[in-house]
Amino acid sequence: MPVKLFPLNGVPDDEAEEVRNLLESQNIEFRETSAGNWGINSAAIWLQDDSRLDDAHSLIAAYQRERQSRARAEYEQLCQEGRQRTLADVFREHPLRFFSYIAVIVTILYFSIKPFLDIGK
Repeated sequence: MPVKLFPLNGVPDDEAEEVRNLLESQNIEFRETSAGNWGINSAAIWLQDDSRLDDAHSLIAAYQRERQSRARAEYEQLCQEGRQRTLADVFREHPLRFFSYIAVIVTILYFSIKPFLDIGK
């Protein structure tokens, strides 16, 4: 019976491809389901043979630890070089979009909090 091994919702394409390649390199049979046309299904990698579940979990766990350390090292290198993107960079690149987002956030907060402020009146 197929077992859900690795959910793909919100996973970057490169990570999903690396997980597929990792499973294929270890000869672990799997199937993949997509989120469907409307994105409401569970996109995932499913293990065909649940007898290899522990092997697959340990492979993916080791891969994710390695990916995390790689991403952390890349982030630290960008920070040391002064190339890490900051909020000021976002503002400088798209000031109109930045203020539009701020206006939307303030409007949503206002309408969310206003009924509670009017309770005591």
